[in-house]
Amino acid sequence: MASIGFIGLGVMGYPMAGHLQNAGHSVTVYNRTSAKADAWAAEYGGSTAPTPRESAVGAEIVITIVGADDDVRAVVFGDDGALEGMKPGAILVDHTTASADLARVLDATCDQRGFGFVDAPVSGGEAGAQNGKLTVMCGGEVEHFDAVAPVIDAFAVAVTRIGGAGSGQLCKMVNQLSIAGLLQGLSEGIALGVKAGLDMDIVLDTISKGAAGSWQMDNRGRTMVADEFDFGFAVDWMRKDLRIAIDQAHSLGASVPVAALVDQLYAQIQAQGGNRWDTSSLIKLLD
Repeated sequence: MASIGFIGLGVMGYPMAGHLQNAGHSVTVYNRTSAKADAWAAEYGGSTAPTPRESAVGAEIVITIVGADDDVRAVVFGDDGALEGMKPGAILVDHTTASADLARVLDATCDQRGFGFVDAPVSGGEAGAQNGKLTVMCGGEVEHFDAVAPVIDAFAVAVTRIGGAGSGQLCKMVNQLSIAGLLQGLSEGIALGVKAGLDMDIVLDTISKGAAGSWQMDNRGRTMVADEFDFGFAVDWMRKDLRIAIDQAHSLGASVPVAALVDQLYAQIQAQGGNRWDTSSLIKLLD
């Protein structure tokens, strides 16, 4: 069992921290909105801290899962940042989907100060976090990964080290690029089936057993047909992730034309007020 400082209680972090506490770890949480931290402590029995620094004091592992690069910097650096509270030998784990460049900066900074670091973005969405079934993609030194993997297991179905620092974030970029193209194809296929008057329950049940089958089809196909999008991974967050992935691709000279197109389609969804709709709402543009 580990002593853990946990920073960020959003739709993902709140249940993730709960799984850690329920697994027997000693968890101290920090959240920008203190009322949410208090609610978490009342539900799970852990402790709260008024700053990221104080949540990290005495912790063997400090976990962050916030919005984007700037949010990570805000809770890690500075007088009240987590690094100021960490003890020698502690390990910082960042579950935020952020840039690989930031992961490398955090790794170098932690190394200079006698800490370990693992970048560990997750996939599986809100449902995966609630059910403890996330896929976690990790970058960092083997010894640091080996130390934190058994802890991460509390909310994961798979925890895999991809390579050195930044590799977890790069793997998440591959994940998001793959999802973007898949969702657009699924949207176009379902839209065609609906316009053709097919029974889409039968269609989806049939093609899900073949080469077209996917997690998105199994979990989003029928809600797309039903025009239901008030759940799941928000368009705002997907655009943030795609921007990171597209920028990284351009820096490497990689071509991502489908991702660039889907990013602009999501911009149209946002213009319709769908910022918080699920990413499967791409089909709304095909009505």
